[in-house]
Amino acid sequence: MPRIPFTVDLPLATDSESPAFPAGESGAGSALPASKRAGEPSVYSVSRLTREIRQVLEGALGSVTVEGEVSNFKAAASGHLYFNLKDESAQISCIMFRQAAQSLRFQVEDGLQVRLRGRVTVYEARGEYQIQVLLLEPQGVGALQLAFEQLKRKLEAEGLFDPARKRPLPFLPRRIGIVTSPRGAAIRDMLTVLERRFPGMPVLICPARVQGQGAAEEVAAGIATLNDLAGKQHLDVLIVGRGGGSAEDLWAFNEEVVARAIHASHLPVISAVGHEVDFTIADFVADVRAPTPSAAAELAVPNRADLLATAGGLRRQLVRRAAALLERLRERREGMRARLGSPEALLAQLTQRADDLGGRLVQAQTVRLNHARERVREGRDKVLMLRPDRLMPQSRATVRQWEHRLAPALRVHMARLRERLGAQSGLLDSLSPLTVLGRGYAVPLTAAGKALRSVAQVAVGDEVSLRLKDGRLDTRVETVRPEPSTPSAPGRERS
Repeated sequence: MPRIPFTVDLPLATDSESPAFPAGESGAGSALPASKRAGEPSVYSVSRLTREIRQVLEGALGSVTVEGEVSNFKAAASGHLYFNLKDESAQISCIMFRQAAQSLRFQVEDGLQVRLRGRVTVYEARGEYQIQVLLLEPQGVGALQLAFEQLKRKLEAEGLFDPARKRPLPFLPRRIGIVTSPRGAAIRDMLTVLERRFPGMPVLICPARVQGQGAAEEVAAGIATLNDLAGKQHLDVLIVGRGGGSAEDLWAFNEEVVARAIHASHLPVISAVGHEVDFTIADFVADVRAPTPSAAAELAVPNRADLLATAGGLRRQLVRRAAALLERLRERREGMRARLGSPEALLAQLTQRADDLGGRLVQAQTVRLNHARERVREGRDKVLMLRPDRLMPQSRATVRQWEHRLAPALRVHMARLRERLGAQSGLLDSLSPLTVLGRGYAVPLTAAGKALRSVAQVAVGDEVSLRLKDGRLDTRVETVRPEPSTPSAPGRERS
């Protein structure tokens, strides 16, 4: 960071002079007590020493001009501003009291390079030296330009410049509201243009100061007033502005109160401030920006002569088209009349056709009625043939016939079933194990009830049951004698 110069409106002290006192005085200074000048020791209280240091600093330095960077900025509720002014190697506390701070056109913030003018003083309560700032301006850009840029960034971030919220101007307003000075050239120019473009256009003027202290508040109040009167006065659009001037003269239209009043307006607003090269915050917030007040009047209303010429041309075109349409309708009517012929002849033809259709209708109804009668007779005959008293004798004869045929058929069928049952019973007896047992055979069973098929399945001492034809015999194996051709089971006892 480059070194910030520190400017003091006093000559620099020489090596032989004390930098804290005016030239020509001794190093002790006249502010020290007489005992100190006489070489006697003196004891200061903290308050007295701090007060005398303050008097020496304020008397020696007076007014100073300092450049530096703002840091630790704080705005107190009382309106006083507190911050530090620093460069790359040092910093100093600063205070700007409310009365001086009210003259600032820009917002003080950390990191801002500024130049200030003030008095070096000592805050006795903390024993700190500080600068009481009287004037403060930004470095590299003017205070007004900085304030303009700061407010522009703030309102843009809030969406007040959003093109989506801008409303179109009415094509032909019922009445125009104007907020401006009633004695300036701008109002005369606007009224002249309005009278030239649309004579007799109603205008409602809300007077307001457009420069100086309180001008912004009056302009904002004028916008709100015309919005309140819009319904009763049939206002459709507002023009807010003034003629040209310096940046200070136009500053009322860079104030936040005016910008928010334009944003809050429910009527479309045309901003007309200064000349074409002048841009204000009001221009960015307004629905339409006009380069001059005269241009705003031209945007607000159409040219009546042009409207009358256009209306005349449209009227002539309408007359021509109406005449052509009438001619086409007349030709169509004649064509239809030619195709239609005489109404009496057409009526006679229609009457004859009606008689013809009437006769055909009667004939068709007669045919349909005869067909219906025939279907009724056929249905009646069918119903008579299906009467129960006629069907019962035939049904009884059929039942008796089936009774006579059913009894022999049942006897034959029962005989065949008995024969089949006898054959199946004989086959079952021949295959039954009981028949085999009846011939003297027995079935050996293990204790678990399984049939024994080999001597290898038992051992001496096992219990064996013999199933005979009419009961069981429980036995115990005393001896196992396998046939020579049958191998013995391993692990079994043999006799």
